Amino acid sequence: MMQPRLHRNSDRAARPGDSIRSRDWISAWSTVAANSFGGPAGQIAVMHDEIVVRRRWVGERRFLHALNYCMLLPGPEAQQLATYLGWLLRGPTGGLFAGALFILPGFASIMVLSILFAAYGDLTWVTGLFFGISAAVIAVVANAVLRIGRRVIKNRAMLAIAGAAFVGIFVFELPFPLIVAVAASIGLVGGRVRPEVFNLIQGHDESSVADEHDVLIGDQDIALGRPSWGRALRVLAIGLGLWFGPIIVLVVWLGESSVFFDVAWFFSTAAVLTFGGAYSVLAFISQEAVNSFGWLEPGEMISGLGMAETTPGPLIQVVQFVGFMGPYRDPGSLSPLQAGISGAVIATWVTFVPSFLWIFLGAPFIEHLRGKPALTSALSTVTAAVVGVVLNLTIWFALFTLFETVAERRWYGALLYEPALSSLDWAAAAIAAGAAIAIFRFQTPTLRVISLAAVAGVAYQFLVA
Repeated sequence: MMQPRLHRNSDRAARPGDSIRSRDWISAWSTVAANSFGGPAGQIAVMHDEIVVRRRWVGERRFLHALNYCMLLPGPEAQQLATYLGWLLRGPTGGLFAGALFILPGFASIMVLSILFAAYGDLTWVTGLFFGISAAVIAVVANAVLRIGRRVIKNRAMLAIAGAAFVGIFVFELPFPLIVAVAASIGLVGGRVRPEVFNLIQGHDESSVADEHDVLIGDQDIALGRPSWGRALRVLAIGLGLWFGPIIVLVVWLGESSVFFDVAWFFSTAAVLTFGGAYSVLAFISQEAVNSFGWLEPGEMISGLGMAETTPGPLIQVVQFVGFMGPYRDPGSLSPLQAGISGAVIATWVTFVPSFLWIFLGAPFIEHLRGKPALTSALSTVTAAVVGVVLNLTIWFALFTLFETVAERRWYGALLYEPALSSLDWAAAAIAAGAAIAIFRFQTPTLRVISLAAVAGVAYQFLVA
């Protein structure tokens, strides 16, 4: 049997990726970043093609090994996978480079779109652009419900969990963290009692591909070294300092009543709740940003999601738009633009620093964590709950996009929405229906659907102007 090739354990030691020319390193990760459209599945496919197939820097089994680990983590799995592979090849500096570059194009794009939306939203073509995008997003999120549901809604227990999560968040406004905690607890217990019911999400089958010997890092390489608690504590201290340091500074400088502190603390909370994909936490962000903080109107949240869908990078980058709009409307002593840009940077920082932390902290322990049945059962149950949460998001988006008037009624602790049928926006309904047909009937790529919807929205606004 082939013995594994050992690399040295220290992050400071030479890595296999040190032999890669800087020009090739920058070119590869720039290609991944520039083509990271289409959600995590498309982003991971681009990364696989560039890093595994074309460059042959990482073997197939090692790539799947890393992906399975990233699937267990909160946060954007594609961005974390880029960070992991960069770390695997070139240590912490490689992980920082690959992970940060993956975020950069989306950050720049959404910053421009946020400024455009806030400062020029009353222009006809800008109004039309976001009108069309918002209508199409309804179909996009509905498709996400089906896509996520296929992974776990395979028995009555999971269907019941999804239904309970929907009722809990849509009707009784239960907080998303509570829903996640309850679902994870059910999964941990259920996985022990009835593993065949709860242990549903499986990692990608690494045994189905052969070892590869002509790559820099294959499955036969132990490139992570032995886990070290001393190193883990150092990484944890640095990561938590970078994560919460800016929040502490904001409290000391501006106080807890500052909108910037609210942005930092709120999105730090959201960062640890993104199990099951970005759509799961979007319901939480929408609920809090619109109803609790008053940073956005419901329709504006939909526009922000449309921005994230049409730009490269992780879908969770929508937090940048929310972080921009809150301070933009409550700038304090700053100009609205300065406040908005500052809020966007803070939201992005506290959202993605944890993603780097999970990778740098947990990668050396991957062999211990991978394949634990309890973790898989908990993740399966949380994902089932996420189906209900995203269904809530779909209906919520549809109500506030398609109807100009939506009344809210309280009945024995339940919240009921009553749209005025006479206020139906037929143009928005037509664009949403067209997007649904394109996605569900013809499997048209999301980016193309939203782009066409944006064009239709602009055309409609000029017709009625």
